[in-house]
Amino acid sequence: MNDNIPLAERLRPKTLEEYIGQQHLVGKGAILRNMIESDNISSFILWGPPGVGKTTLAQIIANRQNRDFFSLSAVNSGVKDVREVIETAKKRKFFTAPNPILFIDEIHRFSKSQQDSLLGAVEKGIVVLIGATTENPSFEVITPLLSRCQVYVLKSLDRDDLANLLNRAISYDPILKTKKFELRESEALFRFSGGDARKLLNILELVVKTSEGKNEVIVIDNKEITERLQENMAIYDKGGEQHYDIISAFIKSMRGSDPNAAVYWLARMIEGGEDPLFIARRMIILAAEDVGIANPNALLLANACFDAVNKIGMPEGRIPLSETAVYLATSPKSNASYMAIEKAAAYVKQTGDLPVPLHLRNAPTKLMKELGYSQGYKYAHSFEGNFADLEFLPEAAKATRFYEPGDGAKEREIRQSLKAKWPKYNY
Repeated sequence: MNDNIPLAERLRPKTLEEYIGQQHLVGKGAILRNMIESDNISSFILWGPPGVGKTTLAQIIANRQNRDFFSLSAVNSGVKDVREVIETAKKRKFFTAPNPILFIDEIHRFSKSQQDSLLGAVEKGIVVLIGATTENPSFEVITPLLSRCQVYVLKSLDRDDLANLLNRAISYDPILKTKKFELRESEALFRFSGGDARKLLNILELVVKTSEGKNEVIVIDNKEITERLQENMAIYDKGGEQHYDIISAFIKSMRGSDPNAAVYWLARMIEGGEDPLFIARRMIILAAEDVGIANPNALLLANACFDAVNKIGMPEGRIPLSETAVYLATSPKSNASYMAIEKAAAYVKQTGDLPVPLHLRNAPTKLMKELGYSQGYKYAHSFEGNFADLEFLPEAAKATRFYEPGDGAKEREIRQSLKAKWPKYNY
């Protein structure tokens, strides 16, 4: 056995029986297993984090069904490469009954034109497309292609899966099974692996190589693993699915008024190398959408936070980010302004361009004045309390209420003011 071949490649499963994890897809009676065993396979996309078996599963399917297998990587392939594969597949299809499989790794990196080039072949069944992506296909795959494929979600490997993989590596790999191991602890190994099979095997291989010549027995414990790894291999991909999941958790924690959770997710993003201005921008949106009129100062602070981070950079920028996150999380909440514009936008789409009332139009010319433009307009500051009873909506939209004040102290006060001024809105 060539020990220059990486352990992860040596242990790559060749059958479903050897495949570890994803039992919701390939376990007995599961949807993908049934499809594979029936030899009736259609195009699909495998979506999941790195190192969970997307490429391996595609190869197992091709081997099991005895289909021609074409593989492209979106990193170094273009439209020309796709067309060449499709032409080859057309020719081979005359001599082989099953449709060839075209596997595209990192399909999310394909441009729109590259994805367009696949549509005809997938539609006509010239190839069965299997795409692999770490990104949400809803965002990265064009709708026409997505509609022609099923999407199957693969999960990070759990502790039992990782334990099985570790045992398989030590017991069955031709090189490792000749060595003596003492497995004292596995917590650090599993934690650094982050549910990624390839990462676990790479760490194990590193420990083996750095232990050679030192001791007859290779010890695996938390201290040994931590010392072998020079830095925390935290699983945070600022350009990938973790990016969307963690910013979502951060926003929801602030909306849910939990400052502790908010700073935890903030720390995860900062330690993962997220763009601090991206975080600051999202807090500006939250300040307007979720805090709103309940605490108008929130938007001011969020804007100031963006400016401060932009001026001072990191790592000091984490301080105003934390201050703002805590402030937003502990502020009273109201989404009334956000809901008001949502309702108004829906109303506009439904009713179209209703005419502006004449008394609200400018009258810069004599003709416009003669046509009644601006006639009847009341200048609010000329009246007591700076308020004049006037119709500001189009005739067809009279008394339509879009803004519904929230239950906080500030908006209860606003509701009372609106109730006194505008009886027609029935506040």
